[in-house]
Amino acid sequence: MDPRERLLSAGKRLTDPAEALAQRIAERAVDLIVQALDINQLVQRVDLDAVLGQVDINTILRRVDVNALLAQVDVNALLAKVDVTVLLDRVEVNALLDRVNVDALLGRADVDARALIDRVDVNDLIRRVDLDSLVQDTDLGAVIAKSSGGVASEALDAARSQAVGLDQFIDRWVGRAIRRRQAGPPAPAALLDGEAES
Repeated sequence: MDPRERLLSAGKRLTDPAEALAQRIAERAVDLIVQALDINQLVQRVDLDAVLGQVDINTILRRVDVNALLAQVDVNALLAKVDVTVLLDRVEVNALLDRVNVDALLGRADVDARALIDRVDVNDLIRRVDLDSLVQDTDLGAVIAKSSGGVASEALDAARSQAVGLDQFIDRWVGRAIRRRQAGPPAPAALLDGEAES
């Protein structure tokens, strides 16, 4: 046998048990160190801001498969935990309605305006109207006076117009009956004198 091979063989016989022993000592030492460490104190000494400052979030997010992540989310369980009443209390309805473009909404092909209106319970809307308050806030006397005054004024104007027309008709027939050659005065002499003075 070659002396070099003998030397290597002897070396292996010595180093193999030594490596195994060193490995066991290292494992035991690590166990002892881990048991002796207070993880809470160690974490308190870590400057998380400095650590996070070195993290490139964009690189991490590019590696995240969002679809796979969302596939694991139980949306129904998540929604079951949402208190919808509290959520709706936080909604400012007027601001929301200001942002709704009704023309664009009704112009969409998938929105049927008639179907939306058909779903409105008009009777329920009318039941919610406080008629007593509405009547108290309305000055019905003034409304009636204006409407009846307007009707009376229109009726009086119509009667005057008819009377003038009838007067002219009678004047023409009388003129024909007495064979008047020239037209008579447009008004009685006293009235014409009064208009001339004014």
